[in-house]
Amino acid sequence: MVVSRQHTVNANTVNANVQILPVELLQALRRLGLVSDESISAEPLLGGVSSDIWKVTCAVGPIVVKRALTRLRVADDWVAPVERSGHEAAWLRMAHELMPQAAPALLGFDEESGVLAMTYLDPQQFPSWKQQLFQGTVDPAIAAEVGRRIGVLHSLTAADHRWRPTFDDPGMFESIRIDPYFLAVARRHPDRATHVIDTVIAMEQHASAVIHGDFSPKNIHIGAEGPVILDAECATWGDPAFDLAFCLTHLLLKALALPVHAARFRAAAEALTSAYLAEVDWEPVTELDSRAARILTVLLLARVDGKSPVDYLNLDNQSAVRSYTRASLLGSDESLSTLAATWIGFA
Repeated sequence: MVVSRQHTVNANTVNANVQILPVELLQALRRLGLVSDESISAEPLLGGVSSDIWKVTCAVGPIVVKRALTRLRVADDWVAPVERSGHEAAWLRMAHELMPQAAPALLGFDEESGVLAMTYLDPQQFPSWKQQLFQGTVDPAIAAEVGRRIGVLHSLTAADHRWRPTFDDPGMFESIRIDPYFLAVARRHPDRATHVIDTVIAMEQHASAVIHGDFSPKNIHIGAEGPVILDAECATWGDPAFDLAFCLTHLLLKALALPVHAARFRAAAEALTSAYLAEVDWEPVTELDSRAARILTVLLLARVDGKSPVDYLNLDNQSAVRSYTRASLLGSDESLSTLAATWIGFA
């Protein structure tokens, strides 16, 4: 994350003429018992489109404070329920119970304001996986551990349905993932709409675990004990194949944008897939594999023609992705390995 500016303020004083930590966030931190009368420093962090994010240094140390936005910072019109902050808080609690090293610790969640606080990851000790990938540091071992960790979390929650009531909110997931990605593609490619809608129906029929919902390199930081997963605002009870496909989408698109590293991205994608599939014990692996391949095809097209297109593909890349995915949606031989064998970014 990039820090844009820093302000220091006494937690008991709010000066309307000074740009400081928003009052409602400060009040939430007080209610959570994380600040009282001591001086704090607050730095707005950039990089997210869905939340206000601050680094706050106070008596308990540096922490991250988040509040979900109603209207996301994208060019298209995209409104999402702020209740997703509660899903993120619940996912952090769950992850810390099941695999503590895989996520930051939740320090508190203020239901009144939807503000949550978590431990801060120093970027010097926890570099962003996205930044590493763009710099050409594409390590299949890291990718494999990323796949393994999300696979383990899927397996554990698929086997323990006590998590389902907390995350079973299909309406929320529809507004932040189905509509801006899948339905947006169906609207812009009506001659492929049936294939897209069939993919959505298949996901709904295979909701079987707690999924992260935004499992991408920007939300993964690499620490000394392995990958740490952030930003679980989209967490829901859903189809595990979605998380796998969502992450692979980014590896495939980066291979296209950075052809000099294409072979490394292919190795990373294959390592992540293999490690993930090794953890699948809630359904036949071949069925999840086939479904993930179809979801991946739609998501690749969505990152060009959906509400949240990636910003690193040139016009030729975008056209190539569009042609490839539109043709692939008409195919019937679906698996992640066959998709990797034909992906234009790996050629």
